[in-house]
Amino acid sequence: MSKNAVAVVTRLREAGFAAYLVGGCVRDLLLGRAPKDFDVATDARPEDICALFQRARLVGRRFRIVHVRMRGEMIEVSTFRGVVDADTAGPPPTGASGLDDAAAHVAANGVILRDNAYGTLDEDALRRDFTVNALYYDPAEDVLLDYCDGLADIGSRTLRLIGDPATRFREDPVRILRAVRFAAKLDLAIDHATEAAIAPTREMLAAVPPARLFDEFGKLFLSGHGARAFALLEHFGLISALLPLPKSGDALFRRALANTDERLRANRPVTPGFLLAALLWPDHRQRCQQAARASRAERQHAVEQAGKAGFAALRRRIATPRRHTYFARDIWELQPLLERRPESTADVIAHRRFRAAYDFLLLRAQIGEVPAALAEWWTQAQTPGAGPSASATERAFGNDQGAALAGEESSDSDAASGDNHAPKRRRRRRRRGRSRGRADAAAFAANGSAMHTARGAATSRPGP
Repeated sequence: MSKNAVAVVTRLREAGFAAYLVGGCVRDLLLGRAPKDFDVATDARPEDICALFQRARLVGRRFRIVHVRMRGEMIEVSTFRGVVDADTAGPPPTGASGLDDAAAHVAANGVILRDNAYGTLDEDALRRDFTVNALYYDPAEDVLLDYCDGLADIGSRTLRLIGDPATRFREDPVRILRAVRFAAKLDLAIDHATEAAIAPTREMLAAVPPARLFDEFGKLFLSGHGARAFALLEHFGLISALLPLPKSGDALFRRALANTDERLRANRPVTPGFLLAALLWPDHRQRCQQAARASRAERQHAVEQAGKAGFAALRRRIATPRRHTYFARDIWELQPLLERRPESTADVIAHRRFRAAYDFLLLRAQIGEVPAALAEWWTQAQTPGAGPSASATERAFGNDQGAALAGEESSDSDAASGDNHAPKRRRRRRRRGRSRGRADAAAFAANGSAMHTARGAATSRPGP
């Protein structure tokens, strides 16, 4: 139990408000899991909450909530919501602010656009999505409040929507993805009525803002249960609504999901950029092959456009931040260099994205896209003194540290003497190297032949 969350509840009660721990934290504790975060529900209005806590920030448009930061932990505090529907909802009063107790906006298709209608505790319970998330815990009295039989569903490990499933999915189509995520993450069986309502309402996901879909993308596939979540999405016919899968197959993406799940279980870092690189790689490789047929003068521009085209199509579905785009493109640009097996591996291993590109190469080897011997060659190349083409610096210092030191030793004397202009010259060299690397990527993707590549092709590109 988070002491900070309990302190927030206590402070609200001392001020005369009702307050409870609610939602996922209570559910996870009952399932024997460690909660990722803690939420508090109260009858205090957002402005009252902000007045009570010094480090409080008002967030949200559809429904206003308050983030309270206490001792490095963020506690989400929300006001009890009232039950609204298309029959009772109307436009907000003229001049009403986001904090006014006005009826929610409901679109003609049933989607709730604005939900700042405040209510009582029992009404708030009915406004929650799933029964297992509608449990309220009073830490002072050690009492659990259950308005929707959520405790019974936890006992039977059932995921059930509160109310009519079709209506609740229409109110917020993202609940469809949340159902899949909770079923995969918590190993819950989706209730039959809830499952039956998915197919008739799944087309409404097309109207969800791309930013929300990217947020759900991360929650679905970076929770440690991405492979199971993908299987459930496929089972319910939801893949096309979320992801533009390549025509040539999704074997690499499935491998990347399994690899990401393994890394999360081992407490190793993961990033959406790696999954996006695997998702879009088949189409990107095909575009590079087509770009290689262009004239020498046009080839570089064609390769750059190939790297952008896949993400341009993806952004129409999910709003992908550019830092993840750059990460994926770095991985792609390194693949031709890894396939070539350069005489000296120092520059390649020193690349800031080498480890990710190497892991990507391993996945490609697992699906038979590149020889397994190539992946083994690069595995040996990272062993100090044992690599097939390890440089003298690598043999002396080993692995990434030796490669990084080799790069430092080859830097110009101005950088060593602290000249302020040296970083600018390094950046120019990186840009030129990146362009050559993209041109090489197209040629390698086209025929896999060995090419003489300038040393700058393996240098690091600027960060996002």
